[in-house]
Amino acid sequence: MKSKIASIFEKCKKEKRPALLTYTVAGDNTKLNSLKILNTISKHADILELGFPHNTPIADGGQIQGSSHRALKNGLKLKDVFEIVKKFKQKNPDKPLILMGYFNLIYQNGENNFLNNCKASGVDGCIIVDLPYPENKKFANKCKKKSITFIQLISPTTPLNRMKKIIKDSHDMIYYISMLSTTGGKLKVSPKNILRNYSKIKKINPKKNLVIGFGITDKTISALKSANGLVIGSMLCKTITNSLKMRQNPVTKLDKVVYNLKNKIL
Repeated sequence: MKSKIASIFEKCKKEKRPALLTYTVAGDNTKLNSLKILNTISKHADILELGFPHNTPIADGGQIQGSSHRALKNGLKLKDVFEIVKKFKQKNPDKPLILMGYFNLIYQNGENNFLNNCKASGVDGCIIVDLPYPENKKFANKCKKKSITFIQLISPTTPLNRMKKIIKDSHDMIYYISMLSTTGGKLKVSPKNILRNYSKIKKINPKKNLVIGFGITDKTISALKSANGLVIGSMLCKTITNSLKMRQNPVTKLDKVVYNLKNKIL
């Protein structure tokens, strides 16, 4: 049976546009607001990424760290993340949701226990930032057995032979990190060069869905719209931060931001 993630990419290809993927942190700035944000932006986003907050992130820049800090300060636990997912999926059963985070929380929780909770709450995919290929093979296979898409990461420094192996073992989506940076860094590479690298990866297996993340904003998104999908994260976390500083409603603000982002890729 085709996964919800694969179906979304098929739909977007028919509409001749990239899939819009959004990233927010579970529990930012409260559990209730986090759920409201997911419900609201899902009207415009094609796939939702939800980060489980972490106190020692490796790849996250300042904006996402700020979101994680707010969630952890409010006492958010992994069980709360699954509760948010479950409530979201009850209302939006066909909207794909991907959990993104770091492996030590999964390890502490127990791989099987974590995946059982993913399945029970309705998670469609997982991105584990610090679980690289080939060390992730066992976990990726466990995901496959549960019909959960395990998303592999490729960077600009991934050697060709390794890239071919990663793509061969990948499920319904591959994540291309556009530049060597933490999330939210200023785009150091021109969209033209990103797409040049992207095209080389796509040629290895054109059937695989390849998305671009890191450094994408409302200013750069339209220049990258020939990709299968584009991920926006830090910009959304920054919007939440600014809304809270200005005592505005982050849900309303994000609704407008994601609506505008979608219009830039149509």
